[in-house]
Amino acid sequence: MLLAMLPPEAQKKMQCWIRSRHLICSGNFFVFETVDYSAVERFSECITTLGGALISVDAVDKIWMGNHRQVVLYRAKASLHTPCHKLKQYWIKYGSFHTRFDRDSG
Repeated sequence: MLLAMLPPEAQKKMQCWIRSRHLICSGNFFVFETVDYSAVERFSECITTLGGALISVDAVDKIWMGNHRQVVLYRAKASLHTPCHKLKQYWIKYGSFHTRFDRDSG
């Protein structure tokens, strides 16, 4: 049996993803991008622990890692409808409007 993640741990992981530009806020949604599918599973667990819901997970692109290897870029979208949630305030202070994989953000 797996132990459930506690809310403080889930919030801490999401704050780390905000600072590393894997997680952004877009309207009422949180958008998570990664090349590691197990990270998508951890994101889903964090969202559920905090009372939200995973809406979708899509393979949105293939990106180059070095000269010889392409990897799949996954985008997960989730809702976390808690008024004035601390994560949204954290994103406003430390986050970005573009993920680290966004080609337009540089």
